[in-house]
Amino acid sequence: MSYEPSIAAEAPIELTIQPRVRSLGEFDVRRVLPSARRRMVGPFVFLDHMGPAVFPPGQGIAVRPHPHIGLATITYLFEGEILHRDSLGYRQLIQAGAVNLMTAGRGIVHSERASDDLAVTSRLHGIQSWIALPLELEEIEPTFLHYPATTLPERWIDGCRVRVIMGSAYGLQSPVLTYSPTLYLEATLPAGGELVLLDEAKERAVYVVAGSVAIGADVYAEGTLAVLREGATAPLKAATETRVIVVGGSPIGPRHIWWNFVSSSEARIERAKRDWADMRMGTVPGDDEFIPLPES
Repeated sequence: MSYEPSIAAEAPIELTIQPRVRSLGEFDVRRVLPSARRRMVGPFVFLDHMGPAVFPPGQGIAVRPHPHIGLATITYLFEGEILHRDSLGYRQLIQAGAVNLMTAGRGIVHSERASDDLAVTSRLHGIQSWIALPLELEEIEPTFLHYPATTLPERWIDGCRVRVIMGSAYGLQSPVLTYSPTLYLEATLPAGGELVLLDEAKERAVYVVAGSVAIGADVYAEGTLAVLREGATAPLKAATETRVIVVGGSPIGPRHIWWNFVSSSEARIERAKRDWADMRMGTVPGDDEFIPLPES
């Protein structure tokens, strides 16, 4: 493989972030963004690594209805399935390899549950991420879009499989709607595999989903987010079979985050708090529970 080093090639990684473990009740997630070390990467303002989790018969994910404003959520699974319902009336089962894109805009309520079939042992593994909306789109009408797994483009590069989830990379263009320049891809590398990360977005970060990968002189283990320096190109080298995601895009400016609300305005978040406390943000048909507004 030919590889032309950039000026930043000697030190391609700017900083690393280790996730914090957060409980969702039925299972734990590893929360990578936001972090005290880095609030956003491109438009990505939130990133949770779900699982891998194993649920015995009769159990499964059970995230009750809750609200969002000012963002779009992206659900992408490696394994398992989640039943999405929202206040627009959508009911969609998401399965491995597909994308659920829910745009909150001025406000939406949704739940994430196990599928109707709980008779067998099930597994769940995936990424839940949020992208902040550009200033002029923060209050757009909420929408929901589903993209089946077969619609996402993929190719093999030097024995490594690359799927482009959002944006464009390696000559592939995802059909998933974006609101600002956004990069989101999945790559699986075999043991001994190497994939060059190209300079395809102003801000980029590699998250190691499974395995470990060398970038430059350092090795990054599962659960590590490695933020690349702007303009850096670098080969990922996998000692064992490894899965990574790459997220990024163009920065869109700072955002305030409180619970499930994202906005450029603290006053708008305060209004969202009042709206949810007073149950003015809608309900989810067929799902009568809800998560109360946190006390702090």
